[in-house]
Amino acid sequence: MTDEPDLSVSIAGVKLKNPVIAASGTFGYGREYEGLLDISALGGICSKGLTLNPRPGNSGTRLHETPSGLMNSIGLENPGVQAFIEQELPRLRKLGPAVIANLSGTAAEEYIQGARLLDASAVDMIELNISCPNIKAGGMAFGLDPASASSLTRETRRAAPNKPLMVKLSPNAPDLIAVARSCIAAGADALSLVNTFKAMAIDINKRKPVFDNISAGLSGPAIRPIALRMVWELHEIVRVPIVGIGGIACTADALEFLLAGAAAVQVGSATFVHPPLMNEIVNGIRDYMQEMMFMDTSLLSIKRTE
Repeated sequence: MTDEPDLSVSIAGVKLKNPVIAASGTFGYGREYEGLLDISALGGICSKGLTLNPRPGNSGTRLHETPSGLMNSIGLENPGVQAFIEQELPRLRKLGPAVIANLSGTAAEEYIQGARLLDASAVDMIELNISCPNIKAGGMAFGLDPASASSLTRETRRAAPNKPLMVKLSPNAPDLIAVARSCIAAGADALSLVNTFKAMAIDINKRKPVFDNISAGLSGPAIRPIALRMVWELHEIVRVPIVGIGGIACTADALEFLLAGAAAVQVGSATFVHPPLMNEIVNGIRDYMQEMMFMDTSLLSIKRTE
């Protein structure tokens, strides 16, 4: 019987008990899954996307299944940063995992004001969402261009000097590597990728697009091989922690991202199908490490040749 491996990881100075994080937008604020899995066993929880002011979200269809994936056009429905801090954060803190606040907005000033509020709160980290494809202004637009991404990251860093800052990147960026580098140069402590891919669906009976916004974000197993490739390529270039996201639906999927160089993973859409999945992935990573005789998670990443 081997000794128990150490599953803990450190992301920008925040220690997680293991590398499995509930992804933003699919886990609400934790309460929705209480009783369906052991939330205390997770490494972290990313809040639902937050904006400075409350948002009602998008009209019309919000979720649409597609082969090997899920399309969403939620539109960042949320109560606003201050309401999150007052009403949701105290309970989230009691659950046990690290709390990561996902911050979005429609204008730079909204991000900045939201960051100031979160900087004075009890969250462990801010995930700067510059990659949401489901709002008409702001959102993904900031993450497509290196200059825009750099400017927003720098301003957010100044507004929240006391919290680690992780920037969530868009796979829709024409030059993802350039955006990543610009964010790091502007003060990002870590990167998470990928957010959803811009996609669409048409209702052939109604003869019109399924979503009122025409396009929506595609997640699920269909995007995993592409997301994995992006994590691998980015890990070859940057030296900040990377959190891998995209279509993880089992332990093997999570391990692929960790082997590709991700320090941790976020699990999203698959929790809709099988809520206990993240607990199973934590146990599966532990079993794999015992089998490979790895005593800490740093040994998971495949060593690259220089």
